[in-house]
Amino acid sequence: MTPPTAEDPRHPYASLTPDAVLDALASVGLHGDGRLMALSSYENRVYQATLEDSQRVVAKFYRPGRWSEAQILEEHAFAAELMAAEVPAVGPLAFAGRTLHAHGGFAFSVSPWRGGRPPELDDFEVLEWIGRFLARIHTVGAERPFAHRPALDMETFGTASRDWLLAQQIIPLDVQVAWQAQCDKALELIAGSAFHTSAGVRFGLKDANTIRLHGDCHPGNVLWTPVDNAGHGGPHFVDLDDARMGPAVQDLWMLLSGERRQRTMQLAALLDGYEQLRPFDRRELALIEPLRTLRLIHYSAWLARRWSDPIFPLNFPWFGSSDYWRGQVDMLREQIEAMQEEPLAAY
Repeated sequence: MTPPTAEDPRHPYASLTPDAVLDALASVGLHGDGRLMALSSYENRVYQATLEDSQRVVAKFYRPGRWSEAQILEEHAFAAELMAAEVPAVGPLAFAGRTLHAHGGFAFSVSPWRGGRPPELDDFEVLEWIGRFLARIHTVGAERPFAHRPALDMETFGTASRDWLLAQQIIPLDVQVAWQAQCDKALELIAGSAFHTSAGVRFGLKDANTIRLHGDCHPGNVLWTPVDNAGHGGPHFVDLDDARMGPAVQDLWMLLSGERRQRTMQLAALLDGYEQLRPFDRRELALIEPLRTLRLIHYSAWLARRWSDPIFPLNFPWFGSSDYWRGQVDMLREQIEAMQEEPLAAY
């Protein structure tokens, strides 16, 4: 793939200059002192801004065309419900009664700045603590469904991603046949619910109870602050941009890493905390590898769909080569094997 030029009309953020960011903030009564810092975000553009009174806020400019206004407002409403339930999530501020604003062709929101560092996921007390807060998020999430946001399902993440990649001829011809064969096999396994619980019961995505989720609960979206003498601190959750309907285990599995034994111990700690506050259907553990497989396929399609945005070639220079796709073939083979193994169990 050839990176686009800065003048490429397909680049949605070409007009989002620092002055445009400051003007957008001023339009809701927030006057910056000129200090802006771009935060790590590829899907949207997110900036930390320092105001004239030295307070800091985070301005998020939504990628045009990704979510409808109704879908964005559902994210905001979910964040508000979590905060009302005293769950440490970071949601947008309201100005003139609104949390979503428009300026210069962009939809944007402004949130309070919250510091923190990634959690120590090899500390089982930290994992237990996070598990308790995930249970609290899911308790709120189970109260009602999203009306506008989509569900995490095989069609959206798997089949549609595969079909788009093939239709757009994204995959090099020397790898395409091998990739399609492994992708088809993986999706057939997922569609057929060809995985079993530890009790031998077949269980698939269609069998799972779906609730409102964080949706993208990887370690970078969980920030940790030291606990003070008053007991304040611990984890808080940021970036609900991928919030959607799905099984509860989706918000747990991305916090697991390492060899199987290590992941088993991490999972046990998470569920120790989770089940103190909310029941967890252990059959959902059979969905971990299918969900990982769907994310793998969706991730390649996401990179390809965003390639006209210059930040993607800059940060993912390895994407699109034959070597990249051969690596994806190998990873799909590994996932096919993993989906046919006994699922993780937490004792």
